[in-house]
Amino acid sequence: MTRAPMLGRFRYGYVAPAALLVAVLLYAPFVWTAYLSLTRYDGLAAPEWAGLANFAKLLDDPALLTSTRNTLLWVAGTMILPVGLGLLVAVLSYDIRGGAWYRVPFMLPYALSGAGLAMVWSPVLSHGGVANALLGVDTAFLQEAPANTLSMLLVWTWQQLGVNTLLFVVGLQSIPKEPIEAARLDGAGGWRLFRHVIWPLMRPLTAVVVGLALVASLKTFDIVWVMTQGGPGRNSETLAVTMYKETFVASDYGYGSAVAVLLTVVTGLASYLYLRRQVR
Repeated sequence: MTRAPMLGRFRYGYVAPAALLVAVLLYAPFVWTAYLSLTRYDGLAAPEWAGLANFAKLLDDPALLTSTRNTLLWVAGTMILPVGLGLLVAVLSYDIRGGAWYRVPFMLPYALSGAGLAMVWSPVLSHGGVANALLGVDTAFLQEAPANTLSMLLVWTWQQLGVNTLLFVVGLQSIPKEPIEAARLDGAGGWRLFRHVIWPLMRPLTAVVVGLALVASLKTFDIVWVMTQGGPGRNSETLAVTMYKETFVASDYGYGSAVAVLLTVVTGLASYLYLRRQVR
């Protein structure tokens, strides 16, 4: 009887280390980045207050328009390819004998990092590379827009397909068998069974998968940086690549921080709108 009040009295002390760690590693860097976005700072001299000048520069930067377009293309492509194909593979391999073995080849690429996959696929997709030889074409997959972004999306799909398939399989395994058996007794099967029974029962998990894919696509960096570094020129940049180049390549920490704040706002707003719609 005496231990409960003690636990209640010190409950904030128990969570304080974790809360402090989150504050130091997440909130403090964001506050510092937000401050730098209002300054002119090259990483050497002291930051010089600039107000909203960096954000005004965002509106006149053609490179930012290109990176925003590419980022939206990544979001749309992720919803269609890794998520859509992951659902398809999960459904087709779920209710068949040995289905788990059919999913193994899709899972293996997820064990590799995005940078590692980019290093493997770069010579394949380069001009005069393996892809040109196999297809019998002379196409610069990584030198022309939007072919370069679409090519990197295929690499991204190859990596992410397995984990999305696994998540959807978990969702299929959590569905009660009674509604499916009742629907089959009523004559439902194939597409009708999936659309009217299985898909509605999988909505909670689908919301999680799509939400994770949405956030990951908005902050895509490693594959783009290793394969093209945002080029040629700047025609394959995403917002994350623009943020990196402006900050650490051009040493314009103020403008790079403004891009980082913009990316954070876009990611947070997209996640909020999506989750709010799912709750409704």
